[in-house]
Amino acid sequence: MERLDAYPAERAAPAERRRTVGVRVGEGAAAVMVGAGAPIVVQSMTNTDTADIDATVAQVAALARAGSEIVRITVDRDEAAAAVPHIKERLLKRGVAAPLVGDFHYIGHKLLADHPACAQALDKYRINPGNVGFREKRDRQFGAIVELAIRHGKSVRIGANWGSLDQALLTALMDENARSPAPLDARAVTREAMVRSALYSAQRAEEIGLSRDRIILSAKVSAVQDLIAVYRMLAARGDYALHLGLTEAGMGSKGIVASSAAMGVLLQDGIGDTIRVSLTPEPGGDRTLEVKVAQELLQTMGFRTFVPLVAACPGCGRTTSTTFQELARDIQTWISTSMPGWRERYPGVETLNVAVMGCIVNGPGESKHADIGISLPGTGEAPAAPVFIDGAKAATLRGPTIARDFQTIVADYIEKRWGRADAAA
Repeated sequence: MERLDAYPAERAAPAERRRTVGVRVGEGAAAVMVGAGAPIVVQSMTNTDTADIDATVAQVAALARAGSEIVRITVDRDEAAAAVPHIKERLLKRGVAAPLVGDFHYIGHKLLADHPACAQALDKYRINPGNVGFREKRDRQFGAIVELAIRHGKSVRIGANWGSLDQALLTALMDENARSPAPLDARAVTREAMVRSALYSAQRAEEIGLSRDRIILSAKVSAVQDLIAVYRMLAARGDYALHLGLTEAGMGSKGIVASSAAMGVLLQDGIGDTIRVSLTPEPGGDRTLEVKVAQELLQTMGFRTFVPLVAACPGCGRTTSTTFQELARDIQTWISTSMPGWRERYPGVETLNVAVMGCIVNGPGESKHADIGISLPGTGEAPAAPVFIDGAKAATLRGPTIARDFQTIVADYIEKRWGRADAAA
């Protein structure tokens, strides 16, 4: 028999966070720290036409309310750039202070120069070194954006993308690889080009005068193994803060699984200071889903705590009743809708653990491990549902009002544990 200490518990813990330079995004009390050991930051991006001020304000506000700590918006033409300061003003009037990032491609240097109010309103600029300019214009236009960032005191994300990689750099590396006595495959060369593109651009930005504590790097790809390989390379070669994201992750469960698999491995390695889950929404779907998934990824891995967790039985042949499914759904919905108010009234409530179990096999045990849990009767079991609070049996519920009675017990528990004495005064 193997010794119990053959698998020490610390092996299961996440690696120590990679040491990176801290980057302050935004101003005043609303500023967000990225890197330097700060909590991993959740980001998102709008999909509205930025020139449509009303729609963009509404979506940024929704993303921020859902928990997005930084929100990126597209700035692709004059109308969009002109709208940015008005968007920022309206958001602040609504009490939405999440830092705004301008996503620039091709003509960012011109838009920022022609619209100084936009340049000032944004909290960070995102530059793609693969399409900031081509041939002799590339260095000049990249430099112009960096100089504007310096002038306005803004941070910059230098984000290389697999789909818009600097073709001159890629061609040079492919040619060099072809002459090598032991050439690598094309995918390995492309990964190297991604890393070099980001690092070369960061080095150039520093040479122009942008300090390292204003630079965040990303190298986004659409394949899980490529993302893991590229970020491990990037992390090994510098101490820049890193933004993680699987670009073009896809729709629905595919996008969620792919993003979670890729970023989960990197986060476990201690790599990543801010993340975005780039989901393709259903037509007319809820954009805030990507924020929820990012939060759940960080929370289930133990990096951050955002909302109370509800552990629920998956169901089996012992649980032919749908009562536990309905109760789990109702409790989860109730918690989600209550959290905006709870955050103000009950500091710390996000650490609450609730269990909704379906039968006697695991129900009592799981309920005892939660802060508060209920074990509903399975098929053929007595029609009684014991409730456990802090590991001890506290009540037994019966009858058609079990769901309502349990919700009342949870609400009372929250009030007693996290209610502030000064709030009642």
